[in-house]
Amino acid sequence: MLNHFTKDAKHIYLALGSTDFRKQIHSLVAMVQLSFGKDPFEETSVFLFCNKRKDSIKVLCFDKNGFVLAQKKLLEEMKFRWPKEDGELRQISSKQLEWLLQ
Repeated sequence: MLNHFTKDAKHIYLALGSTDFRKQIHSLVAMVQLSFGKDPFEETSVFLFCNKRKDSIKVLCFDKNGFVLAQKKLLEEMKFRWPKEDGELRQISSKQLEWLLQ
């Protein structure tokens, strides 16, 4: 399902480290702009965030007239392999995103 939001993306960014999942669209958009210096309104960019337990990710993207925020929560005992560095973005390829989501 998350592939639907990322299939046309030319830039896929991971927010390294953990993100407070109480943050919703407005806070994540502000984080992308202020902390990472990226344009969240770029329709070809997708931003991914992971929670502290590494069992859930959020995908933020702009879709012509508004933002879409999708979330994937893994089943018990499963974890995403997520980079631990804090406070920066890392661009990944669509193949790397596919591996991450599997």
